[in-house]
Amino acid sequence: MKAKDFFRKIFSFQLWINLFSMLIVVIVLCLGVKIGIDLYTHHGEEIVIPNVKHKLFADAEHLLEEQGLKVVVSDTGYVKTLPPDCILEQTPAPGNRVKAGRVIYVVINSSHSPMITLPDIIDNCSFREAKAKLIAMGFKVGPAEYVSGEKDWVYGVKQKGQMLQNGQKALVDVPLVIQVGDGMRDLEDSVVYTDPTYYDTTDGDTLHYEHNHAAEEKESNANAADVDEFEVVNGPE
Repeated sequence: MKAKDFFRKIFSFQLWINLFSMLIVVIVLCLGVKIGIDLYTHHGEEIVIPNVKHKLFADAEHLLEEQGLKVVVSDTGYVKTLPPDCILEQTPAPGNRVKAGRVIYVVINSSHSPMITLPDIIDNCSFREAKAKLIAMGFKVGPAEYVSGEKDWVYGVKQKGQMLQNGQKALVDVPLVIQVGDGMRDLEDSVVYTDPTYYDTTDGDTLHYEHNHAAEEKESNANAADVDEFEVVNGPE
């Protein structure tokens, strides 16, 4: 190719028209992508999170959805003075600015007190140790109830007048009553003694020697000792 033909093709009008058209297409594509991302991410849009604490969940959900926000229940709690299904906490906190479509996590009030599994304290530890365990777990502990038994030993746990077992679920906000030994022995307790049994290995027969046999033998010996043994001697007329 000659140099004259080369420069003629470079400076041709059709070539520059094609290059300009390609540049316009690239610019339009870049602007379209930017506008689409801004629309998708709601760039520049901010929504102030309203305060929905102590509102019923249905009312709070309606209010947040009107603002373009979503609501999700993350956990439940229990406050006795508030009605059930009431909002206790919200995250993010009210007043923060977020984009539309942001999820607001809320904690709602349960209709009943939460229940926790009772630890292994019955007939397994002292009153002080049991009380410390229960308080650390969040239970309420009422005055102790003393029963006959070893001093300060835990013999039972009651709630609302009902006896509980180890591993049973109990209400957190209802006080527990721990049954503790008072150190006094029960008068009904008795010690049972059993007579020993002896075995005669000479002939294979079992011989039972009981205390009453020994008593009878002792009594017979005593009676024999009371009898005077004497001999009659004939003297001279």
